[in-house]
Amino acid sequence: MRIGLVLGAGGVIGGAYLAGALAALEHDLGWDPRTADVIVGTSAGALVGGLLRRDVPASDLAAWTVDAPLSPTGAALTGNVERPQFDAVTLRQFLRPPRVPHTSAVVAALRSPHRFDPLRALITHLPDGPRTLAPHVEFLGGDWPERALWVNAVRRRDGRRVVLGRDAVPDDGLAAAVAASCAVPGYFAPVAVDGTYYIDGGVKSPSNADVLRAARLDLVVAVSPMSSAVAQPPWGGLDALVRRRAGHRLRAELARVGVPAVVFEPGAGVLACATLDFMSDDRRQEIVAAAFLETGEQALDSARAPVLAPLAKRHAAA
Repeated sequence: MRIGLVLGAGGVIGGAYLAGALAALEHDLGWDPRTADVIVGTSAGALVGGLLRRDVPASDLAAWTVDAPLSPTGAALTGNVERPQFDAVTLRQFLRPPRVPHTSAVVAALRSPHRFDPLRALITHLPDGPRTLAPHVEFLGGDWPERALWVNAVRRRDGRRVVLGRDAVPDDGLAAAVAASCAVPGYFAPVAVDGTYYIDGGVKSPSNADVLRAARLDLVVAVSPMSSAVAQPPWGGLDALVRRRAGHRLRAELARVGVPAVVFEPGAGVLACATLDFMSDDRRQEIVAAAFLETGEQALDSARAPVLAPLAKRHAAA
């Protein structure tokens, strides 16, 4: 049975959610996320996917996120690297004049106007951020994992998605690819990979699950920090709008993949801790704990449990 694991975007808050959710799948289902045949990572999901492919267990991802002691295996693999600290996100950072569109972006929009997304175009052309991300992920190393890891980034010049590790394995290696996937426009500077500049893969989609269409999978497990397991009302503000959009896009992408899929999303407990400052780690402990509990409950849901049963069987066979 071939399993794909989709790890969505979401900044520091999203990374905390992913760590708690994956630890729950490991603990409650006995399924080790490292055994997924293909891992698709976007932004925070790219970092988590990279750590999984570096053989860091999900339990250690959660421990690393909350500054708890790691297992000897986890400590050896991460080199006891401390989690990076980031400045708060403010609206002012995104209100500077946008970049002038590259000629290739204009040509692409004119050739395929039906594919033009105004919001995506706006985000793509936000001014470059002042922060450099690459030093924070250097510990991932340069060599590419042997098992399939597909890292989504968006080419800065024309806004096109590139799947690093699937379309081509970059010579600049894993750390550069993860940094590129995490380079939030307006907050981080673009990242060069093999001479081409990229920005955050979440600009295209918070999940990018549709890249799995030709992967010949039997099951997709999607962990989506930016959507919601709780219905978001139309009057719920910017956060509700973002979560509704992320959820709709994820489900449309999974429909195109065309295989059984199980989605894990933040519930009320996680949402109560999350803020619009997606780089804030003030409540990461609470988010990890809430994600762990909510994911365990969602895994037992009558609709999900039969689909997830093969994960436990696969673990038992291994």
